[in-house]
Amino acid sequence: MAQLRQEVDPREVGLDEKALDRLDRHVAHHVDEGRLPGFLLAVARGGRVAHLTTHGRRDIAAGLPVEADTLYRIYSMTKPVTSVAALTLVEDGSLSLDDPVADHLPAFADQRVYVSGSGADLTTRPARQPLLVRHLMTHTAGLTFAFYHCHPVDALYREAGLDSAVLPGSDLAGTVEAYARLPLQFEPGTQWNYSVATNVLGRIIEVVSGRPLDEFLAERVFRPLGMPDAGFQVTDEQAARLAELYGDTDSGAIQPIAGLPLSGRPRFLSGSGGMVASAYDIHRFMEMLRRRGELDGVRVLRPETVDLMTRNHLPGGADLRTVGSRPAHDEPGNDGVGFGLGVSVVIDPARTQAPAGPGTFGWSGVATTTFWVDPSRDLTVQFLTQLRPRKSLKLYPELKRLVHEAVLG
Repeated sequence: MAQLRQEVDPREVGLDEKALDRLDRHVAHHVDEGRLPGFLLAVARGGRVAHLTTHGRRDIAAGLPVEADTLYRIYSMTKPVTSVAALTLVEDGSLSLDDPVADHLPAFADQRVYVSGSGADLTTRPARQPLLVRHLMTHTAGLTFAFYHCHPVDALYREAGLDSAVLPGSDLAGTVEAYARLPLQFEPGTQWNYSVATNVLGRIIEVVSGRPLDEFLAERVFRPLGMPDAGFQVTDEQAARLAELYGDTDSGAIQPIAGLPLSGRPRFLSGSGGMVASAYDIHRFMEMLRRRGELDGVRVLRPETVDLMTRNHLPGGADLRTVGSRPAHDEPGNDGVGFGLGVSVVIDPARTQAPAGPGTFGWSGVATTTFWVDPSRDLTVQFLTQLRPRKSLKLYPELKRLVHEAVLG
């Protein structure tokens, strides 16, 4: 069975063991205080895993420990994978970043944009420019999420039954058509709003390739990179390794909550947040990106494509805080951070909330999973647990600070 293993002594790759011990102790404290069930933390440099820690439980009630081969619902960490898959089609010449979405999904023709008002008094106008594939990948499409509760358009998503981003009982095609019937929150390409856009991108992949999304990702990403546990479902053989999902309570404790149904092939294949994966799978994916598209002699993307993916594409070179379209984007953690094609990108390290080298890129998931690649330090980091908190644990800045302190040069 493929599982992540430590490959080298930290000192051999310029990492401080004492600082890594501080990192472990800090995160373990969250577990010991009952704020996390357990975790896996891995730090690799130059492609070699130099630090691998597991602590706590993958299932508290059953007393099952977190192990190197534990499986996790990675939710929005699915988005970079879907983006890579779409970029393989761009390299094939069958898709362009500048294709109007309506060329592949006619339901998005004649899009309208919010102007003012709410409910029955909401007014819209025709979009001045087409919604493009690149807008989906950069989250500048004008789409949104129903759970934001901060704009009249997200209220329309709730009215349409899209509270969990999927139309109840529908598949990807039907859900995406439901998105298309709603107005855009803003003119495409003018602002950034994290949204259901990657589900639309996943549907475009299906239409262009003629293959279901799970099959296409397996063909173009999972099998070439040797990601044996990555996918949209868990087999009977894998089920015992899947971590329980937890949420927090008013008292600060954690308790099991319902997660993605993974026991069979889902009807709704979410390119936005539907994947399950192991630490080994994520390490392989990060390494391909760190190596600019190639791993173990297999090339998934050309180097220039990965460079394009991991470059800031926000309007005017702005950061997330500057062009975010809702109050929640106006956060200190968004200072100095831009967005590429499916990943965040550090554009001004001096302004970021946590230490990071220029060009550091990655993304996170709602169940407190995250990864990042720091090309300037030849570093890849992943942190995996299964907690959907109602409020931020402020854990990611702590992780980045403590990892940064461990890098000697």
